[in-house]
Amino acid sequence: MTGSHTETDQPPQPLVSQLVSYEGAGLRVVELSRGGRAPGTWAPGMVTVGVHRSGPLPLVNLTVFDILLTTQIQAQAPWCGLEPAQLDAALAALRARAEEQPVAAAVAAQSLRASLQLSFEHALVQESLAYSMLLSSAGFRKWRSANPPRHRSVDQEPRVLSERDGATLRIRLNRAAVRNAFDARMRDELTEALEFAASNPDVTQVELTGDGPSFSAGGDLDEFGTSGDAGLAHLIRILRSPARLAHKLGTRLTVRVHGACIGAGIEVPAAARRVVAASDAFFELPEVGMGLIPGAGGTASIPRRIGFHRACFMAITGRRVDAQTALAWGLVDALAESS
Repeated sequence: MTGSHTETDQPPQPLVSQLVSYEGAGLRVVELSRGGRAPGTWAPGMVTVGVHRSGPLPLVNLTVFDILLTTQIQAQAPWCGLEPAQLDAALAALRARAEEQPVAAAVAAQSLRASLQLSFEHALVQESLAYSMLLSSAGFRKWRSANPPRHRSVDQEPRVLSERDGATLRIRLNRAAVRNAFDARMRDELTEALEFAASNPDVTQVELTGDGPSFSAGGDLDEFGTSGDAGLAHLIRILRSPARLAHKLGTRLTVRVHGACIGAGIEVPAAARRVVAASDAFFELPEVGMGLIPGAGGTASIPRRIGFHRACFMAITGRRVDAQTALAWGLVDALAESS
């Protein structure tokens, strides 16, 4: 007998585990704290995850990884610090997503990594091209078939309300009944309001908020994939991009978020220079689970705030990030004081 195990011992993890789901796309997990070696190069078809469970953080080439997980909760970027049980749950979520949506997961990792090599506007173009391509993919068609769009009565209420007070323009999302879900009309009306601010230098302060219990629950799912012209839809996303204008406004724009900030509900705010979050705010990127990638500017805005490793972790797992973690990572700039 060469050794013994207690009931609390964790089963040994393989140094490298690889799940190939489709044509070379999939997930590769490297257990760095057990002597697993970093790959020599980045593999564009794989989502490569480095895992650190104990001991000092490894001195390896981190750029070849798409996601880095550690049990050191306070680890600095690019690591994501998780409790041990949470780390294993995150790995399970990554494996499930790689099996369910291997193409979208790979494209998300590719887009987030390449984004930081481009200007903000060029990153938006790259995102829209990739998003348009994925709208015709089997992964998205499978999700759309399982989640058919609902037919709702036409709502004539304005999606966005604007009020000017001297040099300040206050913009408010006005679709509280559906948690300010971004549909085409909201995108267009928000674009119009932000364009007005951008073209008027006497508007020195712009504040963007959302009505109701949430800033925004993200894109209106009933509109996903309904455009009959993918090329035209791409041009519309680029020409009517609230994220582009939020970035353009620079220090003039402050976004105040609360409650659910999902998909577009964090992709657009993250493009602003300053984001203030209420303590109840939480953030999610659910698009990869639909066979897509963030399509409202998130592959440009979010990695510029938190790095592509953490952005990739959010995008592929769809994991919820609370306000305190968002502040620690730099996804938001401040927490609002309790009233």
